[in-house]
Amino acid sequence: MKSVLIRALSYTGGLLIVSFGVTLTILAGLGAGAWDALNVGLANSTRFSVGNWVIFVGMILIIINALLTKSKPVIHSLITILILGYFIDFWLIFVFNDSLFSGMGLQVVILLIGIVVLAFGASIYMQAEFALIPIDAFMFAIRHVLGVNLMIAKTIGELVALIAAFIVGGPIGIGTVFVTFLIGPLIQFFFPRVGKRLDWKAAQE
Repeated sequence: MKSVLIRALSYTGGLLIVSFGVTLTILAGLGAGAWDALNVGLANSTRFSVGNWVIFVGMILIIINALLTKSKPVIHSLITILILGYFIDFWLIFVFNDSLFSGMGLQVVILLIGIVVLAFGASIYMQAEFALIPIDAFMFAIRHVLGVNLMIAKTIGELVALIAAFIVGGPIGIGTVFVTFLIGPLIQFFFPRVGKRLDWKAAQE
């Protein structure tokens, strides 16, 4: 029972933290992370929200991940992207009202905090081993196909998204570069350390 509680808290709490980190990187106004720049760019050119596009892009990635790993689509990942999409819209629309931060110093601080929060949240929710965000599942799929570590796999995934974001006119800037090249190493740093703290398998014993 204890292990189930730890997994549930890791999953929902981690996704909430991830969504908050994503929101901060967007509102910093220095260029969003590659995947978020893609979602923002698509949202700016359609009637759908950023959170909606998180869900739509996630659905596409579920299919791509299945093809890369030659396995069945992880349908329950839909739960993950639905939660994340609605959390992001909650922060962006209802809490911050889509208001960008101003002042270069503050923007840089908000961006860096957002990156750290995002990586930390991802490292938490992945410990639950329930359903990965399709973006993170894409990272693991790349690792599986190419045989590289998490840091390199994440960076490759970010570069793929960066190209797509550029095509749709997403908010790309210096912040995008920071997110692209810092998020992988930060997840590589946080993941094993968070795992030691949230050892739900040990809780079963």
